[in-house]
Amino acid sequence: MIKLGFIGAGTIGTALSTQLSNKGYSVVAISSRHQTSARNLAQAINGCIPASNNQEVADRAELVFITTPDDAIAPVASQIKWHIGQGVVHCSGADSTEILEPAKKLDAHVGVFHPLQTFASVEQAIENTPGSTFALEAAEPLLKTLKDMTTALGGHWIELKASDKVIYHAAAVIACNYLVTLVKLATDLWQTFDVPTNQATEALLPLIRGTIHNIETVGIPECLTGPIARGDIGTIKKHLDALHKAAPSLLTTYRELGLKTVPIALAKGRINEHQAEELKAILTTTQIGKESTRGS
Repeated sequence: MIKLGFIGAGTIGTALSTQLSNKGYSVVAISSRHQTSARNLAQAINGCIPASNNQEVADRAELVFITTPDDAIAPVASQIKWHIGQGVVHCSGADSTEILEPAKKLDAHVGVFHPLQTFASVEQAIENTPGSTFALEAAEPLLKTLKDMTTALGGHWIELKASDKVIYHAAAVIACNYLVTLVKLATDLWQTFDVPTNQATEALLPLIRGTIHNIETVGIPECLTGPIARGDIGTIKKHLDALHKAAPSLLTTYRELGLKTVPIALAKGRINEHQAEELKAILTTTQIGKESTRGS
């Protein structure tokens, strides 16, 4: 079995090294900026040693994962004397193999192994990994090795080119990070009628889970519900008026999201082109009280 090493003992490094070891991969060395972190992680993995520095990891392992924060990947890659034919992989979602150019110049095989998942903690990372998709960027023979690892972890894989990475990562941010933002905005609105954040979150979570379930089982655009999907212009006007009074700072966000939702509703087939244009007009320019507001 190929010998693996990890530079970085944070959430991703800990989760991947632990899981790969549990799947039979040989994790032989781990280094970290904090020696205590490397020592603690190495003690949890059979046959693994806490390396005194990053070079020691590279000297012991055939495939090295750089699982540091993104900004540290390129400096780490440039400071190590890599071996010919050695594998060097990072786990950044936004960066391509280009930041591993120092390793490539020394004839190492470079790649990207990015789990498309949210890892708030090590425990959640381990729990969430099965079923996740991994974005891979590498040439053979390293590509096959990364595909095999993905399968061992119970995941799926997609291949990306270097030019795909930033847009791929932006999509992940919209789907994951901005979902958190949307829930925060929704729970803030509940506070206008004196429901605290924790109670609002608890109330909204079943709705969120139901929506995700519908996306998974019914698919887009069929899963879309709500006033825009129905062409309910009156309700949209009421929303805009209420937001203008209670949370005017959210008007622009509500309008923009509504405008992005109209084509989905049109694709679902519950509204026609005329209704779609009416909705766009309301979301772009509407009378709110005595004022005419365009784009807020």
